[in-house]
Parts: sequence; C-alpha cells; structure tokens
Amino acid sequence: MNQAKERPGITSISFKNKKTYILDRAMPLFLFLCAAVSIVTTIGIVYTLLSETVDFFRKIPIFDFIFGTNWSPLIAPKSFGILPLLSGTMMITIIACLFAIPVGLACAIYLSEYAPTRVRKIVKPVLEVLAGVPTIVYGYFALTFVTPLIRMIFPDTGVFNALSAGIVVGIMIIPMVSSLSEDAMQAVPRSLRHGAYALGATRFEVALKVVVPAAFSGIVSSAVLAFSRAIGETMIVAVAAGATPKMTFNPLESIQTMTGYIVQVSLGDIPHGSIEYGTIYAVGMALFVITFLLNILALWVARRFREEY
Repeated sequence: MNQAKERPGITSISFKNKKTYILDRAMPLFLFLCAAVSIVTTIGIVYTLLSETVDFFRKIPIFDFIFGTNWSPLIAPKSFGILPLLSGTMMITIIACLFAIPVGLACAIYLSEYAPTRVRKIVKPVLEVLAGVPTIVYGYFALTFVTPLIRMIFPDTGVFNALSAGIVVGIMIIPMVSSLSEDAMQAVPRSLRHGAYALGATRFEVALKVVVPAAFSGIVSSAVLAFSRAIGETMIVAVAAGATPKMTFNPLESIQTMTGYIVQVSLGDIPHGSIEYGTIYAVGMALFVITFLLNILALWVARRFREEY
C-alpha cells in the first residue's frame, strides 16, 4: 500500500522533469529562430536591392549615376545623375538637424538637470508622443501651417519648399535626440555632479561642463541616429518639399529627395524590368548604403568616446 501511494508522486516528478527537459531543449531553438528573423530579413532586403541594382548598372554606367548632375529618368532626354536627389536629401537633413539637435539637447538638459521628478514624468512622455504621430500628418502640417508662416516672412517662397519640410522633419526627430540624450545624461554618476557643486560650480556650469562632456558619446550617437532617421524620412518630404530634382542651395525652392522620388515612381505605371523601374532600386541602394554607414559611425562614436565610471 505504501508503494502504491508513492507511485503517483514519482510519476508527477518524472513528468515535471520531462516537461522541463523539453522546454530546455525547445526554448533555445525558438529564441534562436526569433533572433534569426532580423538577420534573414536584412539578407532578403540586401539581396533584393542588390540584384535589381546590378541589373540597372548593366544598362547605366555607375560613374554617370554617382557623379551626374541631372536627374530625369522619366522624361526625354533621359539622364540618371543622382546628385540632385542627394543634394535635396542632404538639404532637408541638415535643416532638420540644425533645428532638432539644439532643441532636443536643450530639452534633455532641462529634463535631466532642472526638471523636478513630477515634471519629468509628464514632459518626457509628452515629447515621446511626437514620435508616434504619423508622418503623413506631419507632411500636411508642414504644407498647411509651416509653409504659410514662412511665406509671410519670405513672400517668394514656393508652396513646396525645402525649409518647411526640413523644419517639420526636425520637429519629428526631436524626441529621438532628447530622449536618448537625456538617458545618457541620467547615466552620469551623481558623484560627479556633487563634486562640481562642492567646488562652487553653478547648476548650469555642472550641466554644460560636467554632465554633457561625460554623456558625450550618447549625445553624439543620438544625433547621428537622428541624422539617419531624417535621411530616410518619406512622407513629409513627399508632401511638403515638392518633386523638382535640382541642385540648389536655396531652401525656399522646391526640391526632391531620394525617398520622395521612390514614392513618386512607385505610384506611377512604370513597367517592370525597365530602366525607369530599376532606378527605384538604385536609389534605394544608395539610401541603404548611406544609412548603413551612418549607423556604423554611431556605433563607433559610442564605443570611442564612452566614459565608464
């Protein structure tokens, strides 16, 4: 009878051990497959871009594509120089970063060094809400609100212009700069602040001369990531910047970015396999390479200037 009573317990223990054994075997495989999804996806994206881009460069010399100053693949005479698209993209990105980085850094300094805990808990989520606004909403905000304000100051500004698109892209990436920079500043040990205060430094001097240098790697990384995010922005520039590929340094004129061109062609009736169709992938590959290099730069900066305490 005692043996019969002990058998259910033994069976239960062996069942639990078997279940644990199966989970220990299955979970690493499941987690590996989840991790492999991103790798497989990246490989698929690179393969798709690379295969179509190689076909495109079999028809168009790569030198003409990289160094050409005229972009008109859809109308005769056709030309495939990407520099006008690249210059428009850089103009939008530089305007956005000139607006977003100082504002975002100022927000980060306030949240990290000045704001009370209660205010920080309210302001930081409100700032991060900006990152969740659909970019098409930002685009029409630039077109219907920011552009009229600019035209009140500069009457010769076009309806579609680089300045309004750049400013609104900057507004969109402010949460990225402020949130990442504030996290980097919060990671700076309090002992550094207390030591500076003990030496007679003011709160502003502590923020500017102690905290910001100590969090420099995180701040620069946030700026580089925001720069790459601005380069890849699509709907804001497609709505507000126009569709005029030209090399100009006047932000009040209509321009076209690489992403704006991809949107324009993707909505048209371009036959599959044509040269015009291949331009989508060639421009996409150029954009991919630029953002990839920027991400590598951000990682290098983070490792090169990281301060450990």
